[in-house]
Amino acid sequence: MSSASASPNTPAPPELDTWQKALEAQLRPHARLAVAYSGGVDSAYLAWAAHQVLGERMLAVIADSPSLPRTHLRDAIAFAEQHGIPLRIVTTHEMNEPSYVRNDGARCFHCKDELFRVMETLAAELGGVTLAYGRNRDDAGDFRPGQRAADQHGAIAPLADAGLGKREIRALAHAAGLSVWNKPASACLSSRIEYGRPVTLEALEQVENAEAFLHSLGFAQVRVRHHGPLARIEIAREEMGEALSMAVLERMTAGVRAAGFQYVTLDTEGYRSGSMNDLLPLSALTAGAAREA
Repeated sequence: MSSASASPNTPAPPELDTWQKALEAQLRPHARLAVAYSGGVDSAYLAWAAHQVLGERMLAVIADSPSLPRTHLRDAIAFAEQHGIPLRIVTTHEMNEPSYVRNDGARCFHCKDELFRVMETLAAELGGVTLAYGRNRDDAGDFRPGQRAADQHGAIAPLADAGLGKREIRALAHAAGLSVWNKPASACLSSRIEYGRPVTLEALEQVENAEAFLHSLGFAQVRVRHHGPLARIEIAREEMGEALSMAVLERMTAGVRAAGFQYVTLDTEGYRSGSMNDLLPLSALTAGAAREA
C-alpha cells in the first residue's frame, strides 16, 4: 500500500489535542452544516468531526456523477454508515455543461459550481445551513479553480481555517481510529483526461476500468492519464519497483488495453498529484477561469 504520513506504530503527536480543539472551534458556531463529502481522507474526517460536534445538525452530501468511481461511492457510503453520519446522495449534472465538457483550465470550477448549486438548493429546503468542504492548509499553493466556486457560494473550509494540513488530518484520523487515515489521495476521474480533450462518458469509463484493473494487481496509488489512444500510467514511486518486471508490465498492458486504450506507457517519474497541470502554460491555466469569472 502507498505510504502515508503516519503508521499504526507511530506515536500520536503531542499537538493532537490542540489541532482537534482548533477544528471544533471552527465547527461549533454553526447551527447546521452541510459538508461536501467525497469519502477521501479530508472530507471524511471533516464529516466525522462535524458529526462529533454537531450531531444530527450536520449532513454529509455526496455528489453522484459519472466522474465518481463506483468503488469510491460505495466506500464513502460505507464509512458514513459505519459512523452514523447523516448522508444525502445528490445527483449533479456537470456533464450537461458545455464549459465542463470542453475541459479547459476551468473544468474544476464548473464541477464544484454545480455541486454547490445543488447543495444550496438542499440547504434552502432544510433552512439555516452553512456549506462546508474539505480544503486544507496544503491546498493553498495548488491550482484549484474549484476553490473559487466554493468562495462564490459562500462555502467555508473549517480544516484550512483551523490551520490543518494533510499531515495533521491524517494524524487526527488515525488517532480517532478512522479507516481512511492512510487512504491514498484521490480525485475525480475527469482530472485524468488531458486538458483540451472533451470529457466524455466513454473516456471516464476507460479510466475507471483501467485503474480498477491496476488496483486489482495490488497497486494502491495509481493514475491512468488519458491522452486519447494513449494511457500514461503513474504509480507511486515506492511501488514502482513492483511494476518493473516484464511479467507485470505485460499484465498491465493487456489490462489497460482491454479498457479501451491502444497504447500503454509507464511514466518513469511516478505518481504526481495534478501532473496534468504541468502540461499547461500559465496563460492556459488562467484563461478558462478568467473567462468564467
